Amino acid sequence: MWSGGVWLGGHWYVLVTVVGALWGAGEMVASRLAVRASAQRTALEVVAGRLFEPSLEEIFRHGVQLARASTSMPWWAPRRSKAVRIRLRADGTSPLRYRIEGPAGAQRLLAITPFGPHVTARPAVPIKDAARRHTVRAEFVLRGRPTGPLREVPLAPDPLQPLVDAVADLRAGLGDLAEIRLDIQRAPKWALRTRRLELLAAARRQERKEAERAARWLRRDAARVEDSLLWQVRQLLAGKGDTGAGRRLVMPPVPRRIDPQEALGKLSGDEHLVRVQLLVLCASDVEGRAFARLAQVQAALDVFGGSSRWAMRGWRLGPWRAGADRWPGRRGFDRRWQYGWLRPPRANWVRLDELTGLLKPPTVHCRLPLLPTDLPTFDLGNPELLLQGHYQGPDGRRRLVATYADETLFEVGVGRAGGGKTERALAQAIGWAHAGGGLLFMDPHRDSWPRALPFLAHDHIAARIALIDLGAIGPTPSVSAWNPLAMQDGQAAHEVVEAVADAFATVLGWDDATAPRAQTILTACLTVLTAVNQAACTADRRDAQATVFQIRALLTDTAFRATALTVAADRLDDDVRAWWQAVFPRLPDDAFTVVLNPLARLAAHPVTHAFLGQPVGHYDSRAAMDHGMIVWVCPGGHGPTDRLLTALLTRDLLRAARARRAVPLAQRRLFRLYFDELITLTGAAPETIAAMFEDLRKYRVTVHGLTQLLSRLPAPVQASLTQNASTLASTSGSVSAIAALTAEWGGRPSPAEVAALERYQHYMTLTVHGGRVGPVRITGPHLDDVFADLARPRRAAALESAAQQRAGCRPLHELSAHAALHGRDVLAFLTEHASTQENVPPPKKERYT
Repeated sequence: MWSGGVWLGGHWYVLVTVVGALWGAGEMVASRLAVRASAQRTALEVVAGRLFEPSLEEIFRHGVQLARASTSMPWWAPRRSKAVRIRLRADGTSPLRYRIEGPAGAQRLLAITPFGPHVTARPAVPIKDAARRHTVRAEFVLRGRPTGPLREVPLAPDPLQPLVDAVADLRAGLGDLAEIRLDIQRAPKWALRTRRLELLAAARRQERKEAERAARWLRRDAARVEDSLLWQVRQLLAGKGDTGAGRRLVMPPVPRRIDPQEALGKLSGDEHLVRVQLLVLCASDVEGRAFARLAQVQAALDVFGGSSRWAMRGWRLGPWRAGADRWPGRRGFDRRWQYGWLRPPRANWVRLDELTGLLKPPTVHCRLPLLPTDLPTFDLGNPELLLQGHYQGPDGRRRLVATYADETLFEVGVGRAGGGKTERALAQAIGWAHAGGGLLFMDPHRDSWPRALPFLAHDHIAARIALIDLGAIGPTPSVSAWNPLAMQDGQAAHEVVEAVADAFATVLGWDDATAPRAQTILTACLTVLTAVNQAACTADRRDAQATVFQIRALLTDTAFRATALTVAADRLDDDVRAWWQAVFPRLPDDAFTVVLNPLARLAAHPVTHAFLGQPVGHYDSRAAMDHGMIVWVCPGGHGPTDRLLTALLTRDLLRAARARRAVPLAQRRLFRLYFDELITLTGAAPETIAAMFEDLRKYRVTVHGLTQLLSRLPAPVQASLTQNASTLASTSGSVSAIAALTAEWGGRPSPAEVAALERYQHYMTLTVHGGRVGPVRITGPHLDDVFADLARPRRAAALESAAQQRAGCRPLHELSAHAALHGRDVLAFLTEHASTQENVPPPKKERYT
C-alpha cells in the first residue's frame, strides 16, 4: 500500500487525468439529461386585472407553490434542471409581461393561482426574439452579510414599480429589450447542511480572530500602563522595591460561544428556504442603449437591498468588465438562460418572504406606462382612431393618443367651466371630420362653432357641413327650416307621432297620471296630420304638408277638422276614426287648452315659428347619419319654448337613429353626437338623452356628453351614462362635485388629486381592445397646437355662408311670413283633395274566411 501511494505521488498526473475524465463524462451525461428534462417544460402567461391587490399571505402561498413545483421532475433529471422560472419581460409592446415556466408535470399546480379571479394564468406561446445588434448580460448575486435578509419591501407602492420605471421608455422600433429571469429551487438538504457548516466554521474562525485580537490589545494596554511614569511612581510610594514582582497577571479573553441562531440567521430554519438565480439580459439595435438599460435595472434592484443586496457578479477594471458577457462565463450564462438551468452561487439562499416583490405580477399600486399597443397613437385622417389628448410617458416624451372609433361608444366629460372639456370635444370632432366621419354637434351657446370653423374650412369636408343656427344673430338673421311631421322621405308615421308626442310630454311633464287626456288629444291630432302629409306626398304636393301649428286648426276649426279627417280617413285605423267621431265631440272646450298653450308659445317666438312652420325642411337627421354630414345645431336660449324645441330635436335624433334598424349592420355608417352643456339639454329631454346612452350603440350612433356637474344631471341620465360610458373624463373642479366621478374609479385618483389639476388636464378612463385603461392623466388637445396646420381663417366666412346655404337658411322675416300663410295652403290642398276623394267609390272590404 505504501508503494502504491509512492507510485501515485510520482504519477499524480495519471490520477488527475482519470478524475478529470470521469468528471467530464459525468458532466456530459448530466448536461444531456438536463437538456432532455428542460425540453419537457410548460409556460404560463400571468395577467393581472386592473384591481389586483394581493395580500402578503396570498403572495407567500404562491411562492410555496412555485417551490413545490420545482421538484415535479423525473427522478433521473439532474438537480440543475429542477427549477421554476419567473420571467419579467419588456420589449416596448407591453409594460411588463409576467410569465412562469416550470416542469411539465407541475402545469396543474402552476395554473392554480391563489390570487383569485383578479389574475388569469393561461398557456403561453414560445417567444422568438429577433437578433439585436447589441446585447449585454448580467448575473446578480447576494452580497453583504451572508445570513442577512433582503429588505422587507411594502406592497404599496408596488415593489415592481422601480423595474417598471426602468423599462418604461423602451422603444420597440429601436429593438429595445429588457428581461429578468428569476429561477427558484427548493433547498436541497445536503446543500443546506453544507452551507450551515461553512457558516458555523466561518463564525468560529471569526470569533477566534476577535478573541486573539482582543488579547493582543489587552497585553499591549497592560504593558503600556506598567511602563508609564505614573505607574512607577505609585510603585515607589507603595514601598515596593522589586517593581518586577508587582507586574499584574494578564488573562487573555476566552472566545465567545457561538449561538447557531445568530450565526446562521435566515438559514437557521428549514422552512421555505430556496436557492435563487437572477439573470438579466438587455438588448437594442442602438449602441449604448442596452448598457444604459442594464444600469437602470441594477438601480431598480437596489430597492430590495437590506442586510444583503443584489450585486452584479464579476469584476471591473477601468472600462473593462469581466462577467457574464465575457469568457468563460458567457457560455454558461447562455445555457442557463436558454434551458432554465439553475447553477446559483453559494450565497444565493433566500426565504420566500424576501422575494415578495417578485412573486406576483404588477398590482393596482403599480403605475404602468401606456405604450402604443395599450393606447394607440393618433394619426390624422385615420377613420379607425378617435383623438383623446396628449400622454406624457415616464421618459418625458409626449404623444397624441387615441382610442379606436368602433370601441368609443359613449363619452362623458365633467369639470368646471373653462377647464378644457369643450376644447377637447372640438378637437376630437375636427379630427373625426377630417377622417371622413359624420357628426352632429349641439351647442346651446354657439361658442363652439366660430372656434371650430377655421379648422373645418377644407374643400374635402366643406361640402358636408351644415349650420342650424337658431340664435337669430345679426340685423338680418337667417334661419333654416324643419318640419317634424314631414313624410316626404318615407318616415314611419307611428314613429313620427311617437317622437313628437314624447317630446311634448317630456318638457310639459305629462304622464298617464297627471295629463292622460292631453296626451291622448295630442297623439290623435298628430296621427291625423301625418296621414294628411302622407296624402300630400302621394299627390306630389309636399309644399302642402301640415306642421305642428296646424294642430290648433284641427282642434278649433270645424271645417278644417272635417276636411282633414276626410282626407286622412283611408290612412286611419278604426280606433282613431271612432275616437274622432264618438269621443272628441263630447270633450269640453277647456280640454284643449293644455295642448294649445305650448303651441301658442312656439308660434309667438319668431325663430321657432319660422323654423317649425315650413312644410318642407332642410334639416334631416336621418340623412345626416346615413351620408356622414357634419351638422352644427345651436338651439339658443334656455326658456320653456327653447326647451320644447330642444326636446323635439333630440327626440327626432333618437327616432332617426332607431330607424336605422332597417339598414343592414354592415351598411350603417358610424355617426357621432356631441352634446355640449348636457345639463341644459337634459333639462329639456332627460328620458330621451338617457335612452340615447342605452340604445344608440346598436344603430352605430355614439353620444359624447359634456357637463360641469355630474350630480346636476337627472338620475336616469346619470345612471345610463356612467353605466355605459366608454370614456369617463374629468378636469378640475370642486372636491364635492368630482367625488361622484372618482367614486366610479374606486377613489383612485382621489377627488383632491383631480381637483388640483391645471387647465386642460384630464383624468380619464378609456376603452381599448375591450378592456379598461386608466384612470390615466391626459393633457387635453388645444386646437391651435394640435391642428395648427389645418387652420384656414381666411376661408371661415365663406364656409359659414356655404354651411347656412346647405342648411337651407333664408331670411327670418321671409320664413315668418310664409309660416303665417301656410295654414291657408294646407286648407286649400285638403279641400281640393277631399272633393277628389268624394268622387272615388270606397274600396270593397274582403271578409276573411
